[in-house]
Amino acid sequence: MTTGMPPVVDQATWRAALDELRKREKAATRELDAIAAARRRLPMVELPDYTLIGADGPVRLVDVFAGRSQLITYHHMWTDGAEWQCGGCTGFTSQFTRLDFLDNYDARFVVVTNGPIDEALAYRAKVGNKMDWYSSSESSFGADVDAPPNEGFAVNVFLRDGGTVYRTWHTNGRGTEQLSHTFALIDLLPWGRQEEWLDSPEGWPKRPTYSGWLDSPDIARLYGEDTA
Repeated sequence: MTTGMPPVVDQATWRAALDELRKREKAATRELDAIAAARRRLPMVELPDYTLIGADGPVRLVDVFAGRSQLITYHHMWTDGAEWQCGGCTGFTSQFTRLDFLDNYDARFVVVTNGPIDEALAYRAKVGNKMDWYSSSESSFGADVDAPPNEGFAVNVFLRDGGTVYRTWHTNGRGTEQLSHTFALIDLLPWGRQEEWLDSPEGWPKRPTYSGWLDSPDIARLYGEDTA
């Protein structure tokens, strides 16, 4: 079976179609700007004085900020004792290898998992993850911010005022896609993600959802501590 291809047209026809699509792209950009403006106006809720576990032992949540005023946490799905953790979480967090730019915005981005810290740090090394990891295994922090043990992943954002921490924003599911460059690049391609749920023209390649994603062993092979 021949794979579907976009129709071939002359330059003027292509430019006209692109210009028409650009109107929708610009409208989406303006809507995202408006959503971000609304996000900046969200109220917030004060949090208790949680204690997490870091590479050097117990650490108060307020100290996870490392002196900064803003903190983003990615809550990595976790199964105690498993050889490989969630492939989606592993692949997603593998993207973030250079986060120093957040210093200019008085912010930090870290991984939090409900797993034991020793297991978490060993897994971090095995898959070559470059982020700082913390464990909430000895507190209710994960559950209290919508990332309880043995359930899904999440992103949370916090603001620190002196010694007090406030929760300002949360998302999960496809809400995390806005933080990823992988889908942004793939969605530019003529065939897109090629997943079976997509609205694509007849003849476009399709495969089961998630089947094109790198799994945890793939991430380890590419970036892990044993990579030659």
